[in-house]
Amino acid sequence: MAELITFICKRTVVSTKPVQAGKTYPLSVLDRHMEENHLRMVLYYPSTGVPTKPGEITTKLRESLAVTLTNYPIITGRLQKNDEEQWMIKCNDAGLRMIEAKARGSLEEWLRNVDREKELMLVYWEEMYHKPYFWSTFYVQLTEFEDGGLAIGLSCTHLLADQTCATMFIKAWADTTVFSKMMHPPFFYPLPSQRPGNGKLNQTPYTALINHYKTSISKSIDIVDAKHTTVTLVFSDDMVRACIAMAQPIDGTDKSSPTPFEALSGLFWVCISKVKGMRNGLVDMSIRMDMRKVLGLDKGFFGNCMVYNKVHLEGFQEDNLSQAASSIGEVVAKMDREGIMDLIEWLVCKDDRSRSLMNSCDLICASLEGVDPFSIIFEDVIVPIRVSCYVEPVSALGQVLILPAKPGDGELSRVVMVTLPRDEAIKMCEHDLILRLSPTILMDVNKP
Repeated sequence: MAELITFICKRTVVSTKPVQAGKTYPLSVLDRHMEENHLRMVLYYPSTGVPTKPGEITTKLRESLAVTLTNYPIITGRLQKNDEEQWMIKCNDAGLRMIEAKARGSLEEWLRNVDREKELMLVYWEEMYHKPYFWSTFYVQLTEFEDGGLAIGLSCTHLLADQTCATMFIKAWADTTVFSKMMHPPFFYPLPSQRPGNGKLNQTPYTALINHYKTSISKSIDIVDAKHTTVTLVFSDDMVRACIAMAQPIDGTDKSSPTPFEALSGLFWVCISKVKGMRNGLVDMSIRMDMRKVLGLDKGFFGNCMVYNKVHLEGFQEDNLSQAASSIGEVVAKMDREGIMDLIEWLVCKDDRSRSLMNSCDLICASLEGVDPFSIIFEDVIVPIRVSCYVEPVSALGQVLILPAKPGDGELSRVVMVTLPRDEAIKMCEHDLILRLSPTILMDVNKP
């Protein structure tokens, strides 16, 4: 399979302007609890139809990337420990790593036959060195297809960024390429560390959320090196509406209707539990939500703002999607500003620099509906035709990522990326609830 991709070179790209000498960035408590994870994204672009010389596209993108990095000193810096032995970024203009590669055939042919293993070849990643001060925290891979098309892969440590940040950075790079300026610059400031003056008095802390983190932190890190595969399914607007109807509470009202995330996450919670052999009840599951809006943060906030929370459900009736979606909705509703501030304040007080892996035990279902990868346009009117996201490593029970679909597919349309052991992924696709909705499968376990 390696012959499908030819790696041309690996180089370092630095910003066009030096950063302020001695500048450092501390990392938040939400950042530090994601140390053991990393992100990968792949965006596919069709050919513009305009003939280009070999390397012409990558040269153009490399030059605009250098300009973009002037606004992202945290990306071109390096990890270092402060006096309290906590990670921080020292801004030293060390740059990020760029890999240039070429792929056989056409982009269309690749997408017809791609699977998880092949796709991860398009996004380069290196684990942290034993000397992290020399380790690049971000990598970009540009892969040109011989018969037309381009894949842009981004990987980074979750210690510095979540999916929203990664998408924001690539969007800034695209805007710099097309418009020679950044339309939405990033903002680097701390998470709110204390409640405003009008906070609720004598409020009972959100102990369920705190206890979930307490339990996750106390558990030893146990990464299961299982052979996982990833299935990508597209649910049209009509399919998501049908799923919401299936998840509607009995005698429910419009106000009690589940959101697309609650309905779809409930759907996969039920289906995956069944294929894992659960007869009475569902597997342990945690949801993962972006809390920027809840905390009132600017859209340009750069840093981790994804929060995990446990979903509980007792007395589950077989294939009762309504029960599953309602339980998820109840947990989402409790994740308000006060509850998240309770968590942040507890983490600040209890931070003992212990290593944790938040997605090590439960089935993880993450809402990435707030990201907007299809607005990332590197050439005039040429939008990505497909986008994939990965959060690594994957928990033993598996992972479900729910992303927005292409704008033209409808307001409620969604893309769902499910990572499971291969035999479970096959059974999941054959579950009655999935077959009833008939989603389009973009990346299958049965690709040649």
